[in-house]
Amino acid sequence: MRRLRGPGGWPWDLEQTFATIAPYTIEEAYEVAGAIEDQNWPHLKDELGDLLFQAVFHASMAEEQGLFDFGGVVEAITTKMIARHPHVFADKTTPESAAAQTVAWEEHKRGERAARPGGILDDVPRALPALLRAEKLQKRAGSVWFDWESAPKVVEKIAEEAGEIVEAQAAGASPEKLEEEVGDLLFAVANLARHLKVDPEKALRATNAKFVRRFRAIEAGLAVQGKRPHEATLDEMEALWVAAKKSE
Repeated sequence: MRRLRGPGGWPWDLEQTFATIAPYTIEEAYEVAGAIEDQNWPHLKDELGDLLFQAVFHASMAEEQGLFDFGGVVEAITTKMIARHPHVFADKTTPESAAAQTVAWEEHKRGERAARPGGILDDVPRALPALLRAEKLQKRAGSVWFDWESAPKVVEKIAEEAGEIVEAQAAGASPEKLEEEVGDLLFAVANLARHLKVDPEKALRATNAKFVRRFRAIEAGLAVQGKRPHEATLDEMEALWVAAKKSE
């Protein structure tokens, strides 16, 4: 990185900032998740290297500005992990189960947040994918009991939000208003996933993959008939979709 951003370095790397590199960092994290989902371990090794390079890139820019260096990044996470695992590093009583360890972990993080200024939601990263951030915001609010009491209550809220979308559309609501109502519905769905202990990102990725798989079956079925999707009727495609669904 010093060579790339130093005298005689690569122009593109020299021009980058924290803000311009951040999207690449997010993209590389998703590439790691994708390799794990595909169980492609050689690819995972490559993607972890790409993600590590992103950390090095940010640390190098920080070092240039006198903020911190890569060694400081490693030291900070090491200190944090030691503090959050006193049962391992401080010879304290070890929680008996993974669930108990999770409770202890959350208690420690809650203590860290309480020691920092600002509101309880302030440090939930804004750059997170919207669905993931919704889940984390709700979980953080739930830690102080601002939460629905059960999954059925959330289902009632989902029905209410869906009804409001229909009413808004019927009333000729503006695109901005419809966007707001759809956002409310998605937020409620994320809350239901949390109550059911379902990872909403993972669930939606699985559904995306299922949709792609079944739509490809439609394309294959139409190809046998010498057709492409834009040449088929909706009924023809629906029949092939149902067949693909049954075959699974």
